[in-house]
Amino acid sequence: MPTQNVIIIVVLLAASALVLNLPFGYLRVNTKKFSVMWFLYIHLPIPFIYVLRTMAGMSYRVIPFIVAGAVAGQFIGGRINKARNAQNA
Repeated sequence: MPTQNVIIIVVLLAASALVLNLPFGYLRVNTKKFSVMWFLYIHLPIPFIYVLRTMAGMSYRVIPFIVAGAVAGQFIGGRINKARNAQNA
């Protein structure tokens, strides 16, 4: 596979991980840290991301890029929740 196609696929996977984690990050902010729900909100998207990665034919070497997208999605989702709560208060 040409390098340009691999880069595009990796960027799309990272973007998908980010978008998939936005609602989970949004919900995670309202839960007690290290509770069962907090743990689920962080880990529930992982199987879906795994399926996307394997369907795309990417090896384990792209996982750091996908994790970066997932962490960014959790962070941004949490920030959206906090900003929305601050606006309503």
